[in-house]
Amino acid sequence: MTTSPRQKMQDLLQDFKTAMLVSRTSSGQLRSRPMQIAEIEDDGTVWLMTDRHSAKIQEIERDHQVNLVLQTSMKFVSLSGLATMVEDRDRVARLWNEAWKVWFPGGKDDPNLILLQIRSDAGEYWDNSGMSGLRYLVEAGRAYFTGTRPDVAGDPRVHGKVDL
Repeated sequence: MTTSPRQKMQDLLQDFKTAMLVSRTSSGQLRSRPMQIAEIEDDGTVWLMTDRHSAKIQEIERDHQVNLVLQTSMKFVSLSGLATMVEDRDRVARLWNEAWKVWFPGGKDDPNLILLQIRSDAGEYWDNSGMSGLRYLVEAGRAYFTGTRPDVAGDPRVHGKVDL
């Protein structure tokens, strides 16, 4: 049974706990920072918690378009979408992780804590793990010895683009 690129993306997203959030500064530069993922929904919506007074919030208020980059040693995902600040104490309480108290000393009731919702509209993935990785290694070896490039573009187990 062949997995669709959309299903492959959903499966891969469950493997990540952190992401690099990319936003645009007031001068137009791209800026990345690591973020702990609070939740990823099946439709590609990602929830993060952040300080309502942080520079990223100011950047996102000016330009809601963001990118999330997720990576392990063998799996890579890029999500593009729109970021919105959300005030939802019930969701914060449901998603709260005690380790986040380092950043929010007031805990889940910290007045500076706000949710950041990223509604992904497009994504791309590369999976070089498990059998996908083996397929990639075979293609890479073939390319190396024949002086060509690996052909994995048509294999949704290894690489795919998804409209979310």
